[in-house]
Amino acid sequence: MRIKSKNVLYFTEREEEFAELLHRIGMGKNVSKVLVYLANTKETTSRDIERGTDLRQPEVSMVMTALMELKWIESREERDQKKGRPVKIYHLALPISEVVDSIEEDKKTEANNQLAMIRQLREFITE
Repeated sequence: MRIKSKNVLYFTEREEEFAELLHRIGMGKNVSKVLVYLANTKETTSRDIERGTDLRQPEVSMVMTALMELKWIESREERDQKKGRPVKIYHLALPISEVVDSIEEDKKTEANNQLAMIRQLREFITE
């Protein structure tokens, strides 16, 4: 059984804002778009992601690799009666709220590291 795309999801204004906010906090623009797309689908094909996010296949492929490394998404393959190449089906591995929690923790760590370096800088100017 192969998933056939009947309805491709496109971003609402709110989803565009969500993706833009993810981008503004430091996430890549393409990663932001794909995350928001996946947050609004149970599972989807890379082709649907391309259409719904207006990204090209190589861009989607790079994003999916990055998200797999973070363990934020999972994939499986399905064949259409053993003809042609299998189709990859993607879904979030955890709820989007947990993805945001992970981003928050990373940003806190990053901010704390930056503040520690600023304290070190201050030591140089007070000596």
